[in-house]
Amino acid sequence: MTEGQVLDVMRDSFYIIILCSMPMLLTSMVVGLVISVFQTVTSIQEQTLTFVPKILSIFLAMIIFGPFILNTLMQYIDDLWNNFSLYLG
Repeated sequence: MTEGQVLDVMRDSFYIIILCSMPMLLTSMVVGLVISVFQTVTSIQEQTLTFVPKILSIFLAMIIFGPFILNTLMQYIDDLWNNFSLYLG
């Protein structure tokens, strides 16, 4: 396996990690921002108020984007297995 192949696999791995984690991270960020604005407007300064809505929104995002994430990971693993003989030589 050459250095270029290692870099290609690592680049693809990082891209897949970012692509698969982005729906949950963006959902958490948007919900946190909305709740933060709500807390600012209503002067509620409870730190634990954001926890339950964020967890519920992340679970909902996992349900919605789960098939996309699974298909993306399966395609990447399939590509790795198909090119396995190239990595050994």
